[in-house]
Amino acid sequence: MKKHMMSLIMAVFFMIGLTSGEAFASSVYKVQNGDTLWDIAQKNNVAVEDLLNWNGLQSAMIFPEQEIKTNAKNKVYTVQKGDTLSEIAEKHQISLSDLMKLNAVSSHLIYPGDELTIDGVAKSKTTSTANASTKKQQAVSGPPAKNNTQTSQTPAASGKEMTVTATAYTAYCTGCSGTTYTGINLRANPNQKVIAVDPNVIPLGSRVWVEGYGEAIAGDIGGAIKGNIIDVFIQHKEDAYKWGRRTVKIKILD
Repeated sequence: MKKHMMSLIMAVFFMIGLTSGEAFASSVYKVQNGDTLWDIAQKNNVAVEDLLNWNGLQSAMIFPEQEIKTNAKNKVYTVQKGDTLSEIAEKHQISLSDLMKLNAVSSHLIYPGDELTIDGVAKSKTTSTANASTKKQQAVSGPPAKNNTQTSQTPAASGKEMTVTATAYTAYCTGCSGTTYTGINLRANPNQKVIAVDPNVIPLGSRVWVEGYGEAIAGDIGGAIKGNIIDVFIQHKEDAYKWGRRTVKIKILD
């Protein structure tokens, strides 16, 4: 009887949560042998930077049996028809500016069905929620004006074509560990196409087509890789020397 009553209480509580548009989101993944942080990010459709932030990691090094949060334990509100950002902020007793920071939004435009974080860890500016809001805004207001200026503070959008300076590196260069910032072991996977990027320009984990190199993963960073500069991974030192330093076109595939 007690179990039955408890089940009814939990069901009512769950229904109330759904009615109000609020929910909690959290998930934990236990690392398996051979896993990399980049693999886990891909499986859970999140950015490597988010995994680093949510788990307080200083590097991409992980170990078997380690528990990795694959999304933040955030309180989420689903926008209802007639809602405004200021009303949602007031209802949940947070400031409007904090609400906007949590969701990495700069516009007050919201739409029914949008999911807003109202407590917890701030979302990455490259999350699918932000992209979805951008698409909806374009549908209502028309396509945005073209802007050909690309700065190191403005991440390139999917489909964006750019011209960059490209150098080359190997897994055995001086000071190199052979493992990328996102955990890809280049010595064990010498045929892997990987580029080092400035994450402020090209998000880590992106698929990128590089002229003269092919399709690669933005899976590494470097102290000298700032702005519109990339470093392509090449297996053999002689081939890396042949690549040299050149100007190439790239395209962000996703």
